[in-house]
Amino acid sequence: MASEQSYTITKSNNATEKEAINYILAKESNFILPDKESRNSLMKLFGIEKKFSRAFDLVYIQNIKPNNTISIQNKNEIIFIELKTTKKYLPNNPKGFFFGATENEFNLAKKLGDSYKFCFISLHKDSLSHAILTLTELEKIIKTKRIQFQINI
Repeated sequence: MASEQSYTITKSNNATEKEAINYILAKESNFILPDKESRNSLMKLFGIEKKFSRAFDLVYIQNIKPNNTISIQNKNEIIFIELKTTKKYLPNNPKGFFFGATENEFNLAKKLGDSYKFCFISLHKDSLSHAILTLTELEKIIKTKRIQFQINI
């Protein structure tokens, strides 16, 4: 059973992620928060296995008209977005970012190439910003990376 402390941390992280989603949706009209049906349709369109359903948070659609009509001419117009958020002061976002990522996120990024990006959001009032990187771009700037096992018994 999860401890009270881990529950509190999870609750706080979820609130931070929701704040980041609201920030990016307000800042950039091309970002979409897909509902369950849209998520499933996109996964089917790209041939993405169900195990990857939580490996992205948003989608970025390059062809959105001013009246919010989505027009998808081809799959190259869709980019899957995985959010990473912090409230840390990061004047050179994403430099200094510390985050966790799942194996599924990295595997889906490899599978989709440039159609999958990580979006790093700093919610600190003095460095409110976002940076968007492909896996290739991210791998060039990673200082350290370690594996952590999370086990349920």
